[in-house]
Amino acid sequence: MRSLRLVVALVSAAAFAAACTSGKGVEPTPAPVDTRPLADAPPYLCGLVPQEAFRIVSGVAESIRQQKSGTDKNGLCSMRDVAPHPLVVSWMGQGGATLEHLHFVADDLLAVYERHDGVRLPMELGTGMAAYVPDHGSLTEQSYQVAAKFRCDGEEQLLTLRLDQVAEGRDAMGDLIALMRIAQRRYGEVHRCVPGT
Repeated sequence: MRSLRLVVALVSAAAFAAACTSGKGVEPTPAPVDTRPLADAPPYLCGLVPQEAFRIVSGVAESIRQQKSGTDKNGLCSMRDVAPHPLVVSWMGQGGATLEHLHFVADDLLAVYERHDGVRLPMELGTGMAAYVPDHGSLTEQSYQVAAKFRCDGEEQLLTLRLDQVAEGRDAMGDLIALMRIAQRRYGEVHRCVPGT
């Protein structure tokens, strides 16, 4: 009789314990947010964006392959062969496009960013904005974008960075502006000109 009571007690305890669980299991602990500041250090993606800074901002850990097209004055560089590309960098400068076309493209981008409550860039980076554009449609496949029209040794340039994702917990607009600051400095080194002049 005693063993029967023990079995009944154990079965009752097991049933009670099962009734108290949600059945969903234990929720995984989210990965900690990488809060490191973005550093300007090689190697560079597309010659302009520090690879480690890109990884911190985007959370992308996979290997990265670059594809470039165009010229030094008017070109595009993207990561990966298939869409959506984690990073797309495009540049346009006098000599690669007419000044009128450069202004038209820049104004069009800024109008889109304005409609999406974009954040204006600091004056030292030129005329531009960073924005989250979720309904990008045919404009691009990357929702996180920053564009700047700036002068480099007296010639106007347009530089655009677009990211497919930003790691959870990061300040997307702040990071886009920081990446633009680094990319403009690198643009000056690569093209042997001084941004902002």
